[in-house]
Amino acid sequence: MAYDSENIFAKILRGEMPCHKVYENESTIVFMDIMPMSDGHVLVVPKYPAENIFDLSEEYLKEVVATTKLLSHAMKKALVPSGLIVKQFNGSDAGQTVFHYHMHIIPVYNGAPNKNHGYEMEKPEKLEATAQKIAAEL
Repeated sequence: MAYDSENIFAKILRGEMPCHKVYENESTIVFMDIMPMSDGHVLVVPKYPAENIFDLSEEYLKEVVATTKLLSHAMKKALVPSGLIVKQFNGSDAGQTVFHYHMHIIPVYNGAPNKNHGYEMEKPEKLEATAQKIAAEL
């Protein structure tokens, strides 16, 4: 499958769609997942048109990992989860639903089960408040 420049993350990167931004640098952007598995679920997205890990350059992969680590530390301070899940999907059979490479950082709270991903939209005001709380720890 060829990269689709009309995917939702490409539109966010071009400023055509809004997001609840937590962090941005030259190579990556981090924003809240609008259908989170838990409070604080963020997505780390490279500013590179790669569908999956096989298409992502080594340079951008390093940037995504560095940003993921930075945000994980900020999330730990801001939200005080008991753990973090960091995951990434490649291909629809693996669970990928947006075909622009991205990493999920999902906080876990005292072993409480996470919600199913992609089923329930969170209130925008809650997403924005959480984004600001995490950003304040950067």
